Amino acid sequence: MRERYVAANGIRLFCYEAGDPNDPLVLLLHGFPEIAYAWRFQVDAIAAEGYHVVAPDMPGYGRSDKPDVVYDIEFLNGTMASLVGSLGHAQCVIAGHDWGGILVWQFARQFPELTAGVIGLNTPDLVRTPIAPVAMLRAIFVDTPIYIIQFQERGLAEWVLSWGRGADDFIEMIYLNQTTKNLAVFPPEVLEVYKQAFRPIGALTPPIEYYRNMDRNWELSAAWCDRTIAVPCLMISAADDPVLPPSLAIGMEDRIAQLTKVVIENCGHWTQQEQPEATNAAIMPYLASLPRWP
Repeated sequence: MRERYVAANGIRLFCYEAGDPNDPLVLLLHGFPEIAYAWRFQVDAIAAEGYHVVAPDMPGYGRSDKPDVVYDIEFLNGTMASLVGSLGHAQCVIAGHDWGGILVWQFARQFPELTAGVIGLNTPDLVRTPIAPVAMLRAIFVDTPIYIIQFQERGLAEWVLSWGRGADDFIEMIYLNQTTKNLAVFPPEVLEVYKQAFRPIGALTPPIEYYRNMDRNWELSAAWCDRTIAVPCLMISAADDPVLPPSLAIGMEDRIAQLTKVVIENCGHWTQQEQPEATNAAIMPYLASLPRWP
């Protein structure tokens, strides 16, 4: 696994990379609050099967640039589309976990010409809500606003998450709780990698901006949200994920022409880290079933 920077859409992205650049491209997009390191068990393993694998720190995260821009779906997926070209490819299979999973299903609709396949990890292709999602959550959670609502006011979440030991407490709170089925996969040395990524002043703001643009993304996606995804897709769910349970994937077949579903047992929200062997075992036959892409 190599480290490199790639210029895409006017910014620099830090990436983990493995495999021959002439082989078909597989992009791995992480979620919140992660970095490319979340895919450490997949990069070399997938490359060994004959693929060019790239896992970026997403825009605004980790060692990637943190521009003062609107972190909406046009900028984020536009940057991923630019990354495909910057890496010398015409298409990719794009995989995403958590927030990365939100993006990949829409990437296939925004950029069908760039998409050879889609892998959703925990995050399914969700039905479009009747009203903007944050507005809907505000109507549902009137007295006990959930974190997505609390993230909306600029500066408030950053201030709250700076209490105590700041990023250190925040990372331990996120990973050492009920979202994780297998706590042993997050020993101190692993948590330290994430803490280092989020300790710098301002490091949390761009990732939280993803949430602050959810309603904007709902508006922007109206132009393509009804498109059926025609390429073969893989949905990997985790049996014990309390955030994104397998039941959320019900009905995806109505919007995706060719869909394979896998549920990984004894696994919480952090699937590719909690059950890396099972995750890889689901990904490899799916990739092998696809015609080679440029």
